[in-house]
Amino acid sequence: MKYVLVTGGVVSGLGKGVTASSIGVVLKACGLRVTTIKIDPYLNTDAGTMSPFEHGEVFVLDDGGEVDLDLGNYERFLDIKLTRDNNITTGKIFQAVINKERRGDYLGKTVQVVPHITDEIQDWIERVAVVPVDGKEGPPDVCVIELGGTIGDIESMPFIEALGQFSYRVGPGNFCLVHVSLVPVLNVVGEQKTKPTQHSVRGLRGLGLAPDVLACRSTEPLEEHVKAKLSQFCHVPVSNIVNLHDVTNIWHIPLLLRDQKAHEAILKVLDLQYDGKVPREPELTKWTKRATKFDKLKTPVKIAMVGKYTGLSDSYLSVIKALLHASVAMERKLVVEWVPSCDLEDSSAKETPEAHKKAWKLLKGADGVLVPGGFGDRGVQGKILAAKYARENNVPYLGICLGMQIAVIEFARSVMKLRGANSTEFDPATTSPCVIFMPEGSKTQMGATMRLGSRRTYFHVSGCKSAKLYGNASSVDERHRHRYEVNPDMVPDFEKAGLQFVGKDESGKRMGIVELPSHKFFIGAQFHPEFKSRPGKPSPLFLGLIAAASGQLEPLLQRSNPTTKACSISKVPKLKLYPTGPVNNPLNSLVNGYYPNGTGIHT
Repeated sequence: MKYVLVTGGVVSGLGKGVTASSIGVVLKACGLRVTTIKIDPYLNTDAGTMSPFEHGEVFVLDDGGEVDLDLGNYERFLDIKLTRDNNITTGKIFQAVINKERRGDYLGKTVQVVPHITDEIQDWIERVAVVPVDGKEGPPDVCVIELGGTIGDIESMPFIEALGQFSYRVGPGNFCLVHVSLVPVLNVVGEQKTKPTQHSVRGLRGLGLAPDVLACRSTEPLEEHVKAKLSQFCHVPVSNIVNLHDVTNIWHIPLLLRDQKAHEAILKVLDLQYDGKVPREPELTKWTKRATKFDKLKTPVKIAMVGKYTGLSDSYLSVIKALLHASVAMERKLVVEWVPSCDLEDSSAKETPEAHKKAWKLLKGADGVLVPGGFGDRGVQGKILAAKYARENNVPYLGICLGMQIAVIEFARSVMKLRGANSTEFDPATTSPCVIFMPEGSKTQMGATMRLGSRRTYFHVSGCKSAKLYGNASSVDERHRHRYEVNPDMVPDFEKAGLQFVGKDESGKRMGIVELPSHKFFIGAQFHPEFKSRPGKPSPLFLGLIAAASGQLEPLLQRSNPTTKACSISKVPKLKLYPTGPVNNPLNSLVNGYYPNGTGIHT
C-alpha cells in the first residue's frame, strides 16, 4: 500500500483539501485506484454538532457519517463513496482508546499518548486505507491522507508523531509527504517571499517529518529563482516544487499538477515506475474540457440563495458546487446572489431598511430561488416570504430539507388559509402542525440522532418533473439529514389543494419530494441532493433548477426516456427499518481559496 500525506504550513485556508483531491485526480488519471482519509485534530467525535459558521457545512455520507466538508470535495473530484471511518478526529481516536482501556485490552498498562494514541492512529489508517471506495473489489493502490490544521498546532502533535512513526513503519518507497505552504508577496516590496515556507519546513523537520514535494500557493506563478531558493533552503529538488497559483476555477488545479509533472515526482518517491500499463501518463481530456468550458461561459443565470448562513459561503459549499455542476452542463455562467433570509422579513424594513431593500432587490432580480437546509427559527419567516414570492410569480424554486418544509408551510398559510400553520420545531403549540418531529429522533442527544445517510425515495406520480429529471426512474437513493418531516396526516388536505407529494419512502408516510404541478418549476426535497452531485454528473434537481431558470427545462425533460414509467404506490415495498445509532473543519476554502475576482460567484 502506498501513502501520500498532505500537510499545511504558514496559515490555514491554503487549499490543502483541493490539493489533496487534485493529487488524487492526477494519480487516478495515471490508472491507479485511489482512496482518501481526512484527519481533523479537534475533539469532536464528528462534525455533526458544529455550527456552519465554525467550520462550514457538515457533509453527509451514504452510511450516515457527518464529516468534514473536505470529504465532499474528495467524493466530487474522485467520484468515490467514502465512509465515516475515512474521517479521523481526535475525539474518535481518544474514544477508541478509552473504550479499549475500559475493556482491559491494554492488560493493566499505563495508557499514554505514546504509544497507545499514536498506535491507534496508525492502525486506523492502515485499516481504512485498504477498503475499496470506487465500487471495485480489492484494496486501492494509493491512500491520500490530509492532515487538517497547520504544522505547529498543539492539537496536531499526536498525529504528527504518529505519522512520523507511520512513515518508518511502512518503509521507504511507500510514503510521500506533500507540504502545502504559502509564498506571499508584500505590496511594499513586490517580491515573492520564501521565508514563511522555510520556517514551516524547518518546523516540520523538527517534528520528525521531511517533505518530499512542496506545493507552493501564490497569487502569481513562482519565479524560477524563487524555486531555486526554496530548493536550497528546504532541501527539496526543484523538480519536486510545484506552484499552485490562483486560477479561474479549481478544476484547473489537477491540470497545474500534471503540467508541472507533480505525478512523476510522487510516483518516483513511491517507487511506482511507468511500465506502459499502470501507472501511465495522466488521462485528463474530459477534465480539461470541463475546466476550459467553465472559463468560456458568458450567459449568466442568477440564483438567489436564501439562507441564514450567507455570511460564510462555505456553509453551503456542496450546494454551490451542485449549482456549478448544473450550470456548466447547461452552458450558463453561474451568479449566486446571497440573500440573508432575515433581511427579507418585515421587521428588517424598520430596523435595517437598506438591507431589507437590497435583499428584496436581489430576490426579485434572480432567475431562480434556492432555499437550502438549516436548523433553528432565525430567518424562517424570510424564507417563507421567498417561497411565497417564487410560487406567486412563477419563478423556479428549489427547496432543500428545511427549504421543502418552508414551501409546505407557506402553501398551507397562503393557499389553504391555515394562518397558524407551522413546524413544531418553531412553534410546538401550533394548531396546524404541517411539519412534525420524527419519531426515532432525540431531543436531548444532539449528535448523530437525525435521519441520516442514504435512504430510498419512491416516485408515486408518473410523469412528474422530478421523475423525469431522474430519467423516469422508479426510485432514487439520496442522502438525508433532518429531524423534522411533513406531517403525513395533513398530506391528503395538501394534495386536495393542489400540492403533490410525488416522492415518498417505503411506507408511503414519509414525504421525500413535493411539487406544484401548475408551476413552471416548484420542487422541494426532504433529502440533500447536493451531496451526490459530481462535476461530470450534476444532481438532477439542481440541473432542473438551472434549466428552468435559463429557459431550457422543456428540452431537458424531453430528453428523458419515455418508455420507463415511475412505480405505482402498489409496487412500493413494505416498510424497512434503518438503524439510527451513533455515526461518525478548518476549511481549506474551496470557493475563495482558488477563486480570484471575476468567476461569477458572488461571495
